[in-house]
Amino acid sequence: MKIIGQFNLGFIITQLDGDLFLIDQHASDEKFKFEKLNSETKLKTQKLVIPKPLNLTAVNETILLEHQEFFHANGFSFDVNEYDQVGKRIKLIGMPVSGYWQFGQTDIEELIFLIKEGDPEGVNSNLLEGKILRPSRIRQMLASRACRSAVMIGTALNTSEMQRLLTQMSQMQNPWNCPHGRPTIRHLLSLNLLHNS
Repeated sequence: MKIIGQFNLGFIITQLDGDLFLIDQHASDEKFKFEKLNSETKLKTQKLVIPKPLNLTAVNETILLEHQEFFHANGFSFDVNEYDQVGKRIKLIGMPVSGYWQFGQTDIEELIFLIKEGDPEGVNSNLLEGKILRPSRIRQMLASRACRSAVMIGTALNTSEMQRLLTQMSQMQNPWNCPHGRPTIRHLLSLNLLHNS
C-alpha cells in the first residue's frame, strides 16, 4: 500500500492499485499490540495457601486433565489426585494475578467451555504455534493494556511512523478489528469508478 497521508490526526489514507483505504491508526496499533501481548504474556501464578477443590462434572474434569497446557499457559496450576472420586480429583493450587486483576473458578469454567465448544478464532488446536486460548477476562485485561499503549487519535504521524503501522498490519493474524471490535481499515473509494464517471 502506498501512503497518501494522514487525515484528521487519526486516520492514514493509503492507496492499493485503484482503491483508497482509510486506516484507523489507534485501532490498528492496538490490535498489533494486543496480538503481541496475547502470544507473549506469561501470567504470574500466585500459589494458594489452601488448595481449592474445583468440584467439576466428570466431562469438565476430563477436559481439564486432557488440556492442562491451556490452563498452565494462563497461569493456573492444579494438584491432581487420580485416586479421588471423579469430579473431585482436581484442586486449584495456583491462579493467575496481574496488577489489580484476579482470576478464579469462573475463568477456569469458561476456558473449559471454550475448549469443549471450540473458540471463535480457532486457536484451541494451535497452542504450539504460538496462539494461546484465553478466557474473556484475560483477553479484556490484555486489550486494555494494548489500548493504553497504542498510538492515540490526535497524534500527528510522520511518513515512517505511518509506514510502521502499515507494516504491523501485514504481520497480524487478524488485522480487521481491534480487540474492542472497532474496524482497523475501511475501503474509502475506487479511483477507477471516480475516473469513469
